[in-house]
Amino acid sequence: MTAREIHRHRRWHFLLLITISSAVSLIGVSSETEVGRFDYGEALSKSLLYFEAQRSGRLPYNQRVTWRDHSGLTDGLEQGVDLVGGYHDAGDHVKFGLPMAFTVTMLSWSVIEYGDSLASTGELSHALEAIKWGTDYFIKAHTSPNVLWAEVGDGDTDHYCWQRPEDMTTSRRAFKIDENNPGSDLAGETAAAMAAASIVFRTTNPHYSHLLLHHAQQLFEFGDKYRGKYDESLRVVKSYYASVSGYMDELLWGATWLYRATDNDHYMSYVVDMAHQLGGLSWAMSEFSWDVKFAGVQLLASMLIKEEKHKQHSKVLQQYKSKADHYLCSILNKNINGTNVERTPAGLLYVRQWNNMQYVSTASFLLTVYSDHLRKSNSDLECHQGTVAPDEMLVFAKSQIDYILGSNPMKTSYLVGFGPKYPTKVHHRGASIASYKDYKGFIGCTQGYDYWYGRSEPNPSVLVGALVGGPDDRDVFFDRRDNYVQTEACTYNTAPLVGVFARLIEIEEQKLEEEDVRLVATYRK
Repeated sequence: MTAREIHRHRRWHFLLLITISSAVSLIGVSSETEVGRFDYGEALSKSLLYFEAQRSGRLPYNQRVTWRDHSGLTDGLEQGVDLVGGYHDAGDHVKFGLPMAFTVTMLSWSVIEYGDSLASTGELSHALEAIKWGTDYFIKAHTSPNVLWAEVGDGDTDHYCWQRPEDMTTSRRAFKIDENNPGSDLAGETAAAMAAASIVFRTTNPHYSHLLLHHAQQLFEFGDKYRGKYDESLRVVKSYYASVSGYMDELLWGATWLYRATDNDHYMSYVVDMAHQLGGLSWAMSEFSWDVKFAGVQLLASMLIKEEKHKQHSKVLQQYKSKADHYLCSILNKNINGTNVERTPAGLLYVRQWNNMQYVSTASFLLTVYSDHLRKSNSDLECHQGTVAPDEMLVFAKSQIDYILGSNPMKTSYLVGFGPKYPTKVHHRGASIASYKDYKGFIGCTQGYDYWYGRSEPNPSVLVGALVGGPDDRDVFFDRRDNYVQTEACTYNTAPLVGVFARLIEIEEQKLEEEDVRLVATYRK
């Protein structure tokens, strides 16, 4: 039973305790106020299930996605290192380090901001498990201070096959960054992920938290000292996760999270002193993603302005805030000179054709977090086209989430497994082929293409909690397995939703409590 259901249950008991004559009218009132459009508690629970479907390695005894089984058990063997574990990023089986690290950073940030709400719903343990599945892998991948294994598998050979992860016959060669083959972007993002996760585990698992922080500090130092783009060192990633924005944003991002994790002025000084050189104050962004972190850095830095100990840095922090405001105002359609993010006719943020939902989920998360910050500091967002109150920001974030969950022209939920209608032909190898638990016969490299890829029937397994790429710029969506631009899901799509769902649940609970107070007052009258 979800927290929302528990509250409803208790509330109905309260109503039944009121006299029969008044109960009739009160029940009528409560049904109108309680019936929300969407059950965010259910959406939260399902979003966390998705990460279990994306697991690589030896699955634990408490694995809830039962159509999956062990996979990638020899990852790293060829290079003499244990790289078993981690996540597949999307519908294939390559383990790409950069998007995996961003996924873990966003999951950790969700817990840092909304851990209490996650705990009240009973989902905190699942969120922690999702984070730890990633960080356990990063610990393995960081084999020495200046070595980080960046990828397992080869996108080209992997995409040639359509088979279950349990049957993989493709290359599992591993690729690393080191002093001679730098990757400051990957090192910086992995440092950010491990630093953020160290905050998450600080109370419940202090030893593990300390270990994560140790790795994060080493990785940041490595990335800062030996600078370079990881896709220049490892050309194998160029066609899949090229670091278009370069590494400067990840170095600032890593330092920002290390400051939050340590409160060490060294990292704060880095964020301030390197702001100009690394582009933190020159880039006005309209997206936040696994590749581009500037908006996240700018937002986190701007949240430090009112702290007394940062007064000496106020000038630079104000400049960071100006860029953060630009991003938020562009999302809210409040900028000038054509710098606003486009929207579909039905109001969905639209950044680009391929996997657009990733930008919707990250924008919704940043809006939600910053609206809470403004509310606590009794401030508003100042945009060129007017002032925006925190509640307005949250309302817009909620509109994007509601669109995802089914309030859209297609009347479909883009969160798989949620609601009466959702994508059933997700571009995902494991889900589109008979489960290994049901059919243990070997399915070869091209057999999947021959017998499963082109089927018109729904996938045999439902990829619950996956956020697919979503509709085009006219709100049109085609549920076809070969339509990977729209029907492929990624871990970094769903990760930011965890925090937003948790916050929306908080808001619903607050409204229910306020309604209870009004009901009691009405009865007493």
